[in-house]
Amino acid sequence: MSRFVDRVTIHATAGNGGHGCSSVHREKFKPLGGPDGGNGGNGGDVTLVVDPQVHTLLDFHFHPHAKAGNGRPGAGANRDGANGEPLILPVPDGTMVLDAEGRLLADLVGEGTTFAAASGGRGGLGNASLASRARKAPGFALNGEEGEIRELVLELKSVADVGLVGFPSAGKSSLVSVLSAAKPKIADYPFTTLRPNLGVVNSGSDVFTIADVPGLIPGASTGRGLGLDFLRHLERCAVLAHVVDCATLEPGRDPITDIDVLEGELAAYQPALQSDTGLGELANRPRVVILNKIDVPEAAELAEMVTAELSDRGWPVFAISAVTHKGLKELTYALADLVRQYRIDHPKPIARRPVIRPIATDDNGFSIISDPAEPGAFIVRGVRPERWIKQTQFGNDEAVGYLADRLNRLGVEAELIKLGAEAGCSVTIGEVTFEWEPMTPVAEDFPMSGRGSDIRLDRPERIGATDRKIARRLRRGLDPELEEPDDRG
Repeated sequence: MSRFVDRVTIHATAGNGGHGCSSVHREKFKPLGGPDGGNGGNGGDVTLVVDPQVHTLLDFHFHPHAKAGNGRPGAGANRDGANGEPLILPVPDGTMVLDAEGRLLADLVGEGTTFAAASGGRGGLGNASLASRARKAPGFALNGEEGEIRELVLELKSVADVGLVGFPSAGKSSLVSVLSAAKPKIADYPFTTLRPNLGVVNSGSDVFTIADVPGLIPGASTGRGLGLDFLRHLERCAVLAHVVDCATLEPGRDPITDIDVLEGELAAYQPALQSDTGLGELANRPRVVILNKIDVPEAAELAEMVTAELSDRGWPVFAISAVTHKGLKELTYALADLVRQYRIDHPKPIARRPVIRPIATDDNGFSIISDPAEPGAFIVRGVRPERWIKQTQFGNDEAVGYLADRLNRLGVEAELIKLGAEAGCSVTIGEVTFEWEPMTPVAEDFPMSGRGSDIRLDRPERIGATDRKIARRLRRGLDPELEEPDDRG
C-alpha cells in the first residue's frame, strides 16, 4: 500500500574537499624541477530541486540521510583531484525547508526551483599553487575543508487553486475524479482519502488545479483525526469549496451544521509559518458551497431548503451530483471565474534580481573579543581565519608559518596589539588555541629555512625581530650572534 508523507527530517552532508599535494618534480637531467603538487577537488553539494514528477516526501522518510561525494586529493605532476559528485534530491512542488529550530529557509514553488541544502568543502591548494617569490618550493600543502552538515525539516504544502473541504465521505474525491483526469481512491467508508489528491481542470480557455483534503472532523485544528496534518495543504489555495453531503443519515448532521463546524476549524487553524503567498488566513479566503449527492431525492429536497440561507451569507451555492454530473458545468465555470479574478488581484511576483553588496572598506572580515572564560585571552572569529585554521597542517612548521603570514596580512596581529594582547596570552581561532607572540615578520621580510620548517618557529627568540641585518647574515650563512664585518673591508 502506498503511503503519503508530507513532513520529514533529513540529514544533509556535503562532500569534504580533497587535500592538496606536496610534491617536487624529479626527473633526470632536470635539476630544481620545482613544486608540482596538485590541488584537491571540491566536495559535492547537496541540492533540493522541485520535480513535477514527485508528489510526496516518502523517499526521505525511508532514507533520511543524504551525502554527496568527497573531493579527491591532488597528486604530483600538477594533477588536480576530481571534484566530488553532487547529490540532487527531487522534492514536490510546494516544499518548505525549515531548520532544526523551525525557521523558514526556503519555500520551493515552481518547477526547477533549487535550494542548496549543504555546501561542499573547498579543496586544499597543492604546493605548486602556494609557490611565491619568498617560498620557491613550499614543503607543505593545504588541507581540504569539511563539507557542511545540516539537519533540515521538509514540509509539503500542496499547490492548488481550489481546495475542497468537507466531512469524510462527502464526495470530494469523486468530484475531483469527474472534474479532472485524476483517479483517486473512492470508497463508501470514512477516511478513504489519506492524502491530498490534485487534479487539473479545463474550463474553456481557463485551466486551474483542484485538490481534495482528507476529511475534517470537529477538533481537526487541534490535532484530532487527520485534519491537523492536512490543513496545511489549504494554505496555498485561492478558493475554498465546502463539499456538503446532503444524503447523510448520521444524527445531528445537516448542511448548515456541517459548514458551521468546518468554518470553526478553519478559523481556529493558525499556520506555524506564513509563506510568501499573500493569501492571508484561511478564514478570509473566498468561499463556494457545493451541495453534493442531489441524485438522491431526499438530498435534492434538503439542498433546495438550505440554498437560500447559505446564499444570504454571500457565498455562491451549487447543487450538484458527482454521479450523474448534474450541475458540474455551472460549478466549473464559477470556479474558473474565481480563480481568474484571484490571479488578476494577486499577480505572480517578479523574480528577484540578485543584489550585489560590496564589502565596506573598513570591514576586515574578522572580529576579536575577549574570552569570558579566561582573563587576558582572546577569541578571533571570522570566515577566513577559521577556514585557514582548518586548512593548516599543524605537524608542519612551514605550514604553521604560512598561517601566521596570512593572519598577519589580514590584520589579526595588529588588532590584537590594539586590544592590549601580551606575549604568551591565549588566542583561540576556531577549535585551535595557541600562545601568541607579537610582531611575527612575514615571509617576505624574513628568510625561509628548509622545506617543511620555519626558522621563526625553530628560533623563538628571533620571532619579532625586524632587523634587516640579521636577515642578511642568515642569507649569507653567517652566525647572526657575531658582529657583521664592514662590507667595505
